[in-house]
Amino acid sequence: MSAAAPGPYGLSTPPPASTPTPPTSEVPPFPPVRVRGGRPRAGRGGPRRSGPVLAAGLALTAAALVAAVPSSGAGDGHQRAQAPPPRTARGPARPPAVTVSAPVRIADAAAARLLRPGDRVDVVAARTDGKPGARVLASGARVASVPDAFSGETPDGGGALVVLKVERPVAARLAGAGAVSRLAVTVW
Repeated sequence: MSAAAPGPYGLSTPPPASTPTPPTSEVPPFPPVRVRGGRPRAGRGGPRRSGPVLAAGLALTAAALVAAVPSSGAGDGHQRAQAPPPRTARGPARPPAVTVSAPVRIADAAAARLLRPGDRVDVVAARTDGKPGARVLASGARVASVPDAFSGETPDGGGALVVLKVERPVAARLAGAGAVSRLAVTVW
């Protein structure tokens, strides 16, 4: 017995087979296997649903990638598109509210002494017709400024003037109510 000759890449060739291989045989015909209750494949007579789902998934992925990209500097030639304002069920979203300073005369000057700039208050209008009940005119209004020195109520019983930061429609409500009602505050 001689040693096997080295083949390519230094590997030896296999020794000759001592046993012959069996003869090939025919595979008998058999009917195709049918699976009941399975989902039909796309393109084989069943409804094709993967196309729209795949397209929607790709669109969402692209939108997420665009949103995740940080804004680039102005010098590199790329500009980021401004997103349109979000829509609500009733139409386009309203622009952000404008905050204004609203002077409010608080009926009880002693209550106004408790306030500090930056405090959050609710403004309540008390009825002056003697009937019970009050209504909240502004909720969470920020106190902008309070009078420096309190010497009690003003001679005409007008209370104390406090400046609040509120949205423009709320400021109009406060001005209208202050002319006909006594106003009070509750501190958050």
